[in-house]
Amino acid sequence: MRKLSYAEAVNAALRRCLEEIPETLLYGEDVGKPGGVHGVSKGLHKAIGDRVFDTPISESAILGSAVGAAMFGRRPIVEIMWSDFFLVALDQVVNQAANVRYVSNGQTTAPLTIRTQQGNSPGACAQHSQNLEAFFLHTPGIRVCMPSTPQDAYDLTLSAVHCDDPTIVIENRTLYHGAKAEVDVDGPVQPIGGLRKRQDGDAVTVVTWGAITRRVEEAARESDAEVLETVWLNPFPWDEVIASVRRTGRLAVVHEANRTGGFGAEVVARVVEQGVRLYAPPVRIAVPDMRLPAAPVLANALIPDVQGIATAIGELAKRG
Repeated sequence: MRKLSYAEAVNAALRRCLEEIPETLLYGEDVGKPGGVHGVSKGLHKAIGDRVFDTPISESAILGSAVGAAMFGRRPIVEIMWSDFFLVALDQVVNQAANVRYVSNGQTTAPLTIRTQQGNSPGACAQHSQNLEAFFLHTPGIRVCMPSTPQDAYDLTLSAVHCDDPTIVIENRTLYHGAKAEVDVDGPVQPIGGLRKRQDGDAVTVVTWGAITRRVEEAARESDAEVLETVWLNPFPWDEVIASVRRTGRLAVVHEANRTGGFGAEVVARVVEQGVRLYAPPVRIAVPDMRLPAAPVLANALIPDVQGIATAIGELAKRG
């Protein structure tokens, strides 16, 4: 066990993969010698050498080269500095990486790990604060995970690198340098998939993911809500979530992405399609359909806060 911050846990997982798997490469903008814009890859170039390197400012080149390298025996780990920057190279992910296994009839895979981070932080502004997980989840062939604790940051990074499919690990910069926690850095590589039960309860099932999980836990502390953090969004733990809602009869989904088209809508739809008996209509707690302003006070007014989440959960628990 080592006491690590979220960023240090990611760094430790990357180091372990680079040391144990000769086929791995780690690269991206400022990833090598500078150690990453948030310091997550600090020290890895010095420790590992030329397999950790910097690239030009070209997301298309980063992702395109990674797809090719993955198809020919490497296990590249690349960083897209902000998830917003994915959009200038989405073709490389959606039309190329996601299709490799399908168009080759399973003869070729693309064991590619793409690290990125998203979410709001003070002054991030509209072009650096989008939450885009629903974009990737709409595309078959891509694995997606969102760790929110140092242990999960470590474990999910390891799982992603060992996966034979393209996997996107979505981190959050507000978590990087938070409180440290004990992390088991010698455990086995965990299988892809799963969730974390953060709180037991019988009145409401609350499903959440990403950095907002911390607010949900605080908001639900005094309630009789079962809090499920779905750290893997693809594959999504449908059986566990639906079983929980069958037991509680109420569902709330909380995410930091915009409400319309957010993955919370898919969670609600799948539960309803299964004919689960609900005592009250499902509730989605999300960011309104607006761009996030740069001013912190305005941005915070849009993102669900602890009190707002607690009120919504409490009101849902009383309905029906």
